[in-house]
Amino acid sequence: MKISEFISEKEIIIGMKATQKQDALDELLQVLEKNGLLKDRKQVLETLMEREKLGSTGIGQGIAVPHAKTDQINNLVCALGISEKGVDFDSLDGEPVYIIFLVLAPTGATGIHLKALAKIARLLKDKVFRNYLKMSKTPQEAYQIIKDDEERLNSTG
Repeated sequence: MKISEFISEKEIIIGMKATQKQDALDELLQVLEKNGLLKDRKQVLETLMEREKLGSTGIGQGIAVPHAKTDQINNLVCALGISEKGVDFDSLDGEPVYIIFLVLAPTGATGIHLKALAKIARLLKDKVFRNYLKMSKTPQEAYQIIKDDEERLNSTG
């Protein structure tokens, strides 16, 4: 499984406007909705905020990986937001978030949901990758960084 198969340049926002968690999630969901990947944005936002009440998906080091299962999509979808200002995401380390990788899976799809989260975690573990992603100037550049890093990881095992 490759994350680049579930995200395209159209689902990547460089220079997010939002500075608060709920606004950032909605900004990403608007992109998915605009691209026809989502049925009811408001319902998905509610689901994501309910998930956040269980514990922040701001995992530290400037990263958040909000995720949920919903019946408002047909297939696994991802969106990526890069913020220059930082987003207050109630992160575990108390720091602002600059990279937000949103993952939505269909309600019954446990396996693919967990695989996607594991792949994203593996990519984001690499500080060099995170820095390149943060420095992306265009969605095309960010997408290429993801693809290149996946190739590198696949060739090294």
